[in-house]
Amino acid sequence: MFATLAMLISLSGATPVVAEPGGGEVDVKLVLAVDTSRSMDQEEARIQREGYVEALKHREFIDAVTGGLTGRIAISYFEWAGYVVPDSVIDWHVIATEQDAIDFANKLEQRPIATQRRTSISTAIAQGAAMIVSSPYTGMRQVIDVSGDGTNNSGSPVAPTRDKAVETGMVINGLALMLRPSGAPGGLDRYYADCVIGGPGSFVLPVYKIEDFAVAVRRKLVLEVSGLPPQPATQRIAGQPATDCMIGERQWQEMFER
Repeated sequence: MFATLAMLISLSGATPVVAEPGGGEVDVKLVLAVDTSRSMDQEEARIQREGYVEALKHREFIDAVTGGLTGRIAISYFEWAGYVVPDSVIDWHVIATEQDAIDFANKLEQRPIATQRRTSISTAIAQGAAMIVSSPYTGMRQVIDVSGDGTNNSGSPVAPTRDKAVETGMVINGLALMLRPSGAPGGLDRYYADCVIGGPGSFVLPVYKIEDFAVAVRRKLVLEVSGLPPQPATQRIAGQPATDCMIGERQWQEMFER
């Protein structure tokens, strides 16, 4: 398992994370991997940030945490575009009380808002996997929570990177921001379903309007903490071809060949 993860992290250029002392058992180790690529304008990036802050402070999320077997989770956060933004990493915090959740949300709220070039979902997954492996906590579940508004167009191919993380027992869920066309045939939610998410009970939630983002984030966090999958919104039709998981790379290359 560790050899597989070491190769995954090396290929995708994830930022090394050194485990802090301490630890203990938690219901879930949850990494929030948030897209800050320039396909989002500053207003959308601000609303996205506010959505996470609001969701983390919401009573529904806190009740889901305290209602678990251990009544606590370990959570971390980082932002990504074509690479992981180095100063965006908020290392592991245990949330067991409402004040814990507020403190983590406040730390996130204080971060400056900025956007970067390109989109590397594979690097985000590799970074999340590295943080989970190096964390000092023992989680009954290990979840990488990826939110994004476009297809992978930088770094390693996303599907093999996803597969390597899933092979180690991690679950990858997605929040597909579908505010504008992404270039993914069938929609970005289908791309995420076929190429990004994976593991037992994994799911993707689509967001069509930015004002719905906070509710979608809260719903996703509650599901991830509780371990309950959402009701499926769509079903695969038998014989339907799978999404081309290299579509983002192909579109990026075609743009420069015109």
